[in-house]
Amino acid sequence: MFESLKIEVCKANKELHSLGLAPFTWGNVSAVDRANRVFAIKPSGVPYDELTPESMVIISLEDGSVVEGDYNPSSDTPTHYVLYKEFGELNAVVHTHSVNASAFAQANRDIPPYGTTHADFSYTGVPCTRPLTAEEVNGKYEYNTGVVIAEHYKSNGLDVSSTPAVLVSSHAPFVFGKSAHDAVHNAAVLEIVAEMAMKTEQLFKGECKTIPGYLSDKHYFRKHGKDAYYGQK
Repeated sequence: MFESLKIEVCKANKELHSLGLAPFTWGNVSAVDRANRVFAIKPSGVPYDELTPESMVIISLEDGSVVEGDYNPSSDTPTHYVLYKEFGELNAVVHTHSVNASAFAQANRDIPPYGTTHADFSYTGVPCTRPLTAEEVNGKYEYNTGVVIAEHYKSNGLDVSSTPAVLVSSHAPFVFGKSAHDAVHNAAVLEIVAEMAMKTEQLFKGECKTIPGYLSDKHYFRKHGKDAYYGQK
């Protein structure tokens, strides 16, 4: 069952690895089938070159249990589960440990919108969540990671469509998309944007200025359409 979903997710996971965003087994892609109330995600610990559609694991949106699959699902599955439950418009999730984006996460910093490449990608800066508490880490760690992401979006009036990436403090990015392929594309753009931001700060003498709002609006709405959601600046 769910053959097309498994093919989509398998292909996207291999693409993530081929782009250098997920070395070893450091990353995962999932995509949701809301009509059937399930999502597919890569198995835990299986090398990317050994992945097949048949090795993808199908997870219930009702309770997070395994519906189909011969392997254990990715250890990050509870995070994906929370995100799909909290954001009904969300279609796909990517988690990476890409170097530059993860560096901002480890510094507990947002990625500021310095230029038009960022504006084409996201209407806001890429936010960084609060740190998880000791209780959250020592409890349901991966589940609570999803809770902290959802909390940050909701408390700051952000939208997963116009702000398609988030950094988990001291951890790494989670990235969203309209499909598994789109989420992988966004993860690749995020890494480029993070590298650009880091180099901008290295070159700039004094405080870096973010892109003017009128220029950011021009690029974001030209790319995403005039009816795209206005997030917070």
